[in-house]
Amino acid sequence: MSKNLAESIQQQLLKITNIKFSLQYIKKNIYPIFEYINDSKKKKFLISGSQGIGKSTLSIILEKNFKIFYKKKVLCLSLDNYYLTKKERIDLSETIHPLLLTRGVPGTHDIQKLLTDIKNFNKSKYPIYTPIFNKLTDDRTKRTKELSSDVDILILEGWCCGCPPLSDKFLSTNINTLEKEKDMQQIWRNYFNKQLKEKYSTLFGYFDKLIYLKPPSFSLIINWRLKQEKMMIKNKKNKLMNKKEILEFIAHYEKVTKWMMKILPFHSDLCIIIDKNQKIIKLKYKL
Repeated sequence: MSKNLAESIQQQLLKITNIKFSLQYIKKNIYPIFEYINDSKKKKFLISGSQGIGKSTLSIILEKNFKIFYKKKVLCLSLDNYYLTKKERIDLSETIHPLLLTRGVPGTHDIQKLLTDIKNFNKSKYPIYTPIFNKLTDDRTKRTKELSSDVDILILEGWCCGCPPLSDKFLSTNINTLEKEKDMQQIWRNYFNKQLKEKYSTLFGYFDKLIYLKPPSFSLIINWRLKQEKMMIKNKKNKLMNKKEILEFIAHYEKVTKWMMKILPFHSDLCIIIDKNQKIIKLKYKL
């Protein structure tokens, strides 16, 4: 590993996280991810993991450094930018279930648009105009991002990327108050699981490899999400969600997140084990 690459990653991580990671840590835990992607000779990768775990940060440093040090152009798409508009989610909440007003679970993304963009990528059909979602206003913006040149590697990062449908037993068991009190007839959970079986399964099938960032526990995700919220609000005037609101928000994600923690370490091509301090402690490769 070149010293220049390690220093470049170090500087970018410092800028994003305000933490100065050692060059030794980068060489041991992050450089192998670059080599894995480069050596696999595959073109399309999913990066998956819970809220605040670092998947967006990983995607950013991959995109920037592949271009400089590997002479390959990486295109990173975020599943979050493909959330349905607020109006579309209001319609879902009124016609299917009220919990679908909250963005997050499978069924609250514009999968058709994302599939169209990926098909255009496969055909090198440019320009591609991707949506931009503003989490602070909880709605899609009028702006789009224009992608106008061919790329070597496509990455889709998102919290539920690569998630298989939940088992009937896991799906039906209540794991929090939100499920027990607001989804008593299990309409909401059966709806998002149906989306996983159909549209999302089709989407994930377009990708060659799955990289999963595994958290040590679900309870830590709450703290990470609070930290992420503070970063999002920096230099903004929008209201910050308090801890109670964060807990309720994350409850929508809890079932799928815990299912992924149970299943994806055995189904992902590369499982990145994260500790309580959000640092990589192990890379587990699928044999």
